Amino acid sequence: MNPKTSLAIGIICIAFSPIFIKLMPLAAIPAAFYRLLFAWLFLAPYCLLAKNLRIGKKDLLIATVAGLVFALDIASWNMAIQQSTATIATLIANLTPLWVGLLTLVLYKKQPGASFWLGALIALCGMVVLLGLGNLLSLRLNPGILFAAMSSVFYAIYILTTRGILQRVDTLVFMFYNMLAAALFLGLLSLGSHAALTGFSARTWLLLIGLGLLCQLLGWITINYAIRHIDSTQVSIALLSQTVATGLLAWWILGEAVNIREILGGMLVLAGIGFTFLKRCPRG
Repeated sequence: MNPKTSLAIGIICIAFSPIFIKLMPLAAIPAAFYRLLFAWLFLAPYCLLAKNLRIGKKDLLIATVAGLVFALDIASWNMAIQQSTATIATLIANLTPLWVGLLTLVLYKKQPGASFWLGALIALCGMVVLLGLGNLLSLRLNPGILFAAMSSVFYAIYILTTRGILQRVDTLVFMFYNMLAAALFLGLLSLGSHAALTGFSARTWLLLIGLGLLCQLLGWITINYAIRHIDSTQVSIALLSQTVATGLLAWWILGEAVNIREILGGMLVLAGIGFTFLKRCPRG
């Protein structure tokens, strides 16, 4: 498949995730559990038959820890979507590149560069416009916004945790162990919170299967394929279009509308995030 086509398919697939969550009458953690479980159940037979699942102890530990972090990311994002609009939750969750830059500075003492700080400033201004200065100063924020911010932090930790492992381990083998750890963790959280895991309607089961197969499995296989053939910076910038795709889908399917302030703030946030990926051109 053409890598650009693969990337476009992946973006459309993951853009449907907030729509599925909004449509199903299910708590956030069980929804996250079934998303990972169904994706793993369909991936596992292929991996068991066609892949060598042997993996080093260090890489297995990384895949497992990353799975736990990814589980927290998905659970937080589901909570954000349920308590906010699909568009706003997706937009704020896309703040991940800013956290990656900051954590890289703190943990690895690696200076992100001038474009990162300028992009962060633009994104911060966009957040002020999006959320309203009065709400920020008085901390009158929708809980969904806070969960979306948490999701972006967890995903940044996930990115830093998995840095380099896909260069050593086959993508599907990594996903096999990563999603298994995430699903088991979310299953235990669901049981611990006494959340219902059965007794759903046929419509809810279909939505859960769609969430697992379309958004998790197909979405991330196609995106990972694109990452192996396209510059990661270009892929990261292209993934910002997920917010636009989700917004259009939410308007079409859910009837969600956005006002001028949200559009302007969202454009500034996306522009700021995109700016953080720019590299200084060498002088000729």
